Amino acid sequence: MKVLIAVLGVLVVFGLALLISNDKRNIRYRPLAVMIGLQLILGYILLNTSLGEVMVKGIANTFEALLGYAGAGIEFVFGGLANEGAAPFFVNVLLPIVFISALIGILQYIKVLPFIVRYIGIVLSKVNGMGKLESYNAVASAILGQSEVFISVKKQIALIPKHRIYTLCASAMSTVSMSIVGAYMTMIEPRYVVTALVLNLFGGFIIASIVNPYEVPKDEDILEVQEEEKQSFFEMLGEYIMDGFKVAVIVAAMLLGFVALIAMVNGIFDSLFGISFQQLLGYLFAPFAVVMGVPFREAVDAGSIMATKLVSNEFVAMLDLANFTDLSARTVGIVSVFLVSFANFSSIGIIAGAVKGLNEKQGNVVARFGLKLLYGATLVSVLSATIAGLFL
Repeated sequence: MKVLIAVLGVLVVFGLALLISNDKRNIRYRPLAVMIGLQLILGYILLNTSLGEVMVKGIANTFEALLGYAGAGIEFVFGGLANEGAAPFFVNVLLPIVFISALIGILQYIKVLPFIVRYIGIVLSKVNGMGKLESYNAVASAILGQSEVFISVKKQIALIPKHRIYTLCASAMSTVSMSIVGAYMTMIEPRYVVTALVLNLFGGFIIASIVNPYEVPKDEDILEVQEEEKQSFFEMLGEYIMDGFKVAVIVAAMLLGFVALIAMVNGIFDSLFGISFQQLLGYLFAPFAVVMGVPFREAVDAGSIMATKLVSNEFVAMLDLANFTDLSARTVGIVSVFLVSFANFSSIGIIAGAVKGLNEKQGNVVARFGLKLLYGATLVSVLSATIAGLFL
């Protein structure tokens, strides 16, 4: 039964992607089949084998250690702020982003990350049938973040045609930044975070290959990565620490605003119609939850959490997921994988703004296909959750 549901889910995702495809006749199906095969293999390894368990445990332990190191700095600055035994969300979940950001800066400075990103991207381009630029961008988005990644290719932004810009932005919205992965792992099971990161990488290429098929001529497949302006080690470290703190504060502000607004809207709907806004959205998203493999009786609750992520962000939805204590482990796993991405309305503005800051004309192009971008990135999340559901 799980296999039939997974096949149905993949077909639904492909069908919805075909609805908005720019060029149905030129879709290349061989790379699609290869990437779906890789998703199935990797999903099985990560969720159903001892090797996957060891890999996930190693990654989780690494982040747990990093969060512990971050805790030393947090305790020094904020020690005594909270009551004994209390666990403020901003202090325990968001502030560690500052330390992770600093660590990423160090790895960038000593040229470890650029080397890894560039060559993983080149290998991926052989698998996905896309250009080196697109493949680099997908890997770099997962390291640098959905807005910062465009700075690394700013030399090429003005020259990139519209169809390639779409793929670059879709990759950025479908992945998540490494700096906040640790925060996710404090809210949902690490194995679902790792699984989503891997599946989304290929899922982004799959959906982009259907929605926006094209072939990059060899003479146009040039990757020019912008070298960061030369700074001293401590200049760089200070910059990355401040960037991490800005991210933590921005996420906190977004959470404060969205949680409060959703509570208000829920209250208004409940008083007027006897049903909360989230429950209403749950009914709209329930069919997608079912094709992802969520049991029918839990589909409305799962759909509500999915919708919350779309209209607010993944942090709000993860907090919401924790409140549904009666959901089955299978549903929690499927929904958790769905939540690990930047596919939400606010990301349209973030990505368009990032590109516009580098090139105003291209930023306007991104803003025009913003909804199509969100549509495609959401299909990536549905596809990843569907593949995960096959092994849960």
